[in-house]
Amino acid sequence: MKNIDTLFINAIVLTMDEDYNLYNPGAVAVDGDSIIAVGDAKVLQADYSAHQIVDCGGKVLMPGLVNAHTHVPMTLLRGLADDLRLDVWLMGYMMPVEREFVSPDFVTLGTSLACAEMIRSGVTSFADMYYFEEDIAKATANAGMRAVCSQSVMKFPTPDAHSFEESLEYSRAFIQRWKGHPLIVPSVAPHAPYTCTPEIFKATAQLAAEFDIPLHTHLAETALEVENMRNEHGMPVIPYVKKQGLFEAKVLAAHCVHIDKGEMRTLLHVGAGVAHNPSSNLKLASGVAPIKQMLETGLNVGIGTDGPASNNDLDMFEEIRLAALLAKGFSNDPTALPARMILSMATRIGARALHIGHLTGSLEPGKRADLILVDLSPVHNSPRFERDPNGVYAQIIYASKASDVTDVMINGRFVMRNKQLLTLDEKGLIDGAQEYAKKIDKFLFIREKSVLSKLIAIGGALEEESFEVQVKLKINDPHAIIHALTNDQIEIIRKRKYHEYDTYFIFNDEEDNRLRYREDDFINEDGQVDTVRYRLTLIGPSKDHEIESNSLLSRSRYFAPAGQSLRFYREYFRPQSEFEIEKERLRYLVKFQDTEFFINIDTVTKPSLGTFLEIKSRTWSRQDAEQKAMKASQLLTLLIDHPDQFITDDYLDMVD
Repeated sequence: MKNIDTLFINAIVLTMDEDYNLYNPGAVAVDGDSIIAVGDAKVLQADYSAHQIVDCGGKVLMPGLVNAHTHVPMTLLRGLADDLRLDVWLMGYMMPVEREFVSPDFVTLGTSLACAEMIRSGVTSFADMYYFEEDIAKATANAGMRAVCSQSVMKFPTPDAHSFEESLEYSRAFIQRWKGHPLIVPSVAPHAPYTCTPEIFKATAQLAAEFDIPLHTHLAETALEVENMRNEHGMPVIPYVKKQGLFEAKVLAAHCVHIDKGEMRTLLHVGAGVAHNPSSNLKLASGVAPIKQMLETGLNVGIGTDGPASNNDLDMFEEIRLAALLAKGFSNDPTALPARMILSMATRIGARALHIGHLTGSLEPGKRADLILVDLSPVHNSPRFERDPNGVYAQIIYASKASDVTDVMINGRFVMRNKQLLTLDEKGLIDGAQEYAKKIDKFLFIREKSVLSKLIAIGGALEEESFEVQVKLKINDPHAIIHALTNDQIEIIRKRKYHEYDTYFIFNDEEDNRLRYREDDFINEDGQVDTVRYRLTLIGPSKDHEIESNSLLSRSRYFAPAGQSLRFYREYFRPQSEFEIEKERLRYLVKFQDTEFFINIDTVTKPSLGTFLEIKSRTWSRQDAEQKAMKASQLLTLLIDHPDQFITDDYLDMVD
């Protein structure tokens, strides 16, 4: 008789192995961090003596659940900004708050809170993607959980890096320190095609291949992402990332909601795993992934909760039930993906998707002792029919709840016994989370009252010069102006033609700020659109007016590249009203008396206002502005003989 550490007896043992072996009554022998034997209870009791015998009392003993995709520190952002589109939610709220608050302390607390929640719902392994991933790894290991911890890399600054090069350096050092850890598999995570450059994909794939570790990313999550990829690169998402060399690594692809059969075969051939996130995809209206077809193709598809800010919990029992129901509902086939298959996605197949199937996911000799006990006796799961041995899988998928998990062992160590957490201070974590909630509430309350703060929050906003010299008047003959520009005193530096589409957001506040979303279509010499530029400009109210027949406007002005759609900004800024202006613009950059001026000849077509001449220049200095105003007056006399009827209003103000 062999002496071991722990022997579980009197259980309904669901091995979730390839053959779906089931033992009732069954037993599992554990020694150290690994499973030694699985089988009939009488046989194992005869073969092993144990320091600890656990009588399971007829509960289900099964592999711990594998949460295939999440962002665990986002427990601290749970419920922060619900019922929004994905881009507004992510770019307008999550990322700005993360830039402000995410730190090693933040991720440590958020991870610990998430581990407590996941242990209670029977999760023993998860795949994470976030910032300060080494601190997440430490908190996860301290909680006694197993995880693939993936350091995020993006093309723009993140809370833990000023550049993607810095993120790559961080990732390399993190991987080197944690490679071979008994609980943590270090990983790298190029966030998504829309947040990464080809260079990032290539570099992260090379890094993952060098250390033989997983690469975790988001792919084809929304229809808009796929549409943009086709428009910009002429191909769908999966072929695009393949072209960048991404599949040189062992990829875990989160979402894959909008992929076709050809792309599924590509993922299969490169050995990629997929993480299906039904709750998050529904809540953010991203769609429903075709997991039935993926599984039929042969792909390893796991089930994930996604982050608790977009779910809003880490309850894998909810997730697996929803995955089962969606597959049936969208295929119109009640036999699609039966309970046993869904449970395998949450265990063995999910572990394979994470590229840790050799370690966990099923109860088999040699695998790590990651297992849970589930009580099937509560009223919501009674009675139990024994005619069909597969009935127990259905009970778990369709009726069991996270609260039915009573005991959790990970790597041969109990982390929960009789529903009592053994490695975490639950109350302390809840109290700490609430303190962060107060700080974030205060930050957002102040920000939501300021259009400028909201503009700065989404990144890229810069302040322009405060003083704008502007001469504007209506003209009848633009050709006369063009001819006058040939004057020897005027040096033309460059000339451009645009078609401009302006949408003004109007806010009924004391500052009278206006936010302009502009699409600039650059027209080439053949009259075709050559380049398109999108830009946001926040224009404050003018404070000073006429100086020497010119308009000296002292106003705040911030601009930012408009990387999102007009719909995004409309939903994010929530203006009280909007107004559209469309115009043809012929723009000259000229030098006059050693000073540069922009000369615009604008024909405003929507609404039909006519043609205007503008002479503009900007500066940070009021004194310089006054000097430029004098020169602008002199420049004007070279262009028009007897200028009169100067206009100080913007085009928007000229509309009745």
